[in-house]
Amino acid sequence: MARRLVLVLGGARSGKSAYVEDRARASGQSVLFVATAQPFDEEMRRRIERHRAERPPDWTTLETPLRVAGEVSRALAAGRHDTVVLDCLTLLASNVMLALPDSAPEQAVYDAVLVEVERLLEVASTSAATWLIVSNEVGMGVVPPTRHGRYFRDALGRANQRVASVADEVVLMVAGLPWHLKS
Repeated sequence: MARRLVLVLGGARSGKSAYVEDRARASGQSVLFVATAQPFDEEMRRRIERHRAERPPDWTTLETPLRVAGEVSRALAAGRHDTVVLDCLTLLASNVMLALPDSAPEQAVYDAVLVEVERLLEVASTSAATWLIVSNEVGMGVVPPTRHGRYFRDALGRANQRVASVADEVVLMVAGLPWHLKS
C-alpha cells in the first residue's frame, strides 16, 4: 500500500493545485509530478508553460495524457520518488473520454474512465510513495445541457468516489481553504 493516498477536490481556481504543491514542497522529498493536460489551444499551451516554469527544478515532471498508470509505473521503477503528484484526474478523465468515439454509450465512457482509475490505484497500492491526487468536484453545479457533458460529470463523479473510497485523506478546497472530509 502507498504510504499515504490523498485526494484533493475542489472547483476551478479553488486552490487545489497550490495546496498539493505546497504539501509536496513541504515534505522535502523527491517528487514525481504527473501532468495530464493536453495543449489543445494557445491559452492551454501558455497555461502549461506557466506551470512548468513554476515547478521546482528538482521535481521530475512526467507529462502524459493517457495510459498514465503505465507511464507512472515506469517512472517509479526508473528512479526513487517519495511523493507522486497527479494533476489532475479531471483532465485524465476528459482525455479518456475524448479518445472514445463520439457515439460511445454512457456505460462505455464510465468503464473507460474507471479502468484508468483502477490502474492508477493499483500502481499506487504497490508503491512506497505518498500520492497526492488533484481532481475537480464537478457535481455541485447545474446539470450539463449536453449528453457528453452529463457523461463527463457522472464519470468523474464516479472516479472521485472510487479514489475517495481508498484514500487515507480527502480534502475539499473552497476559496483556498482546505476542508478535511476524511483523515
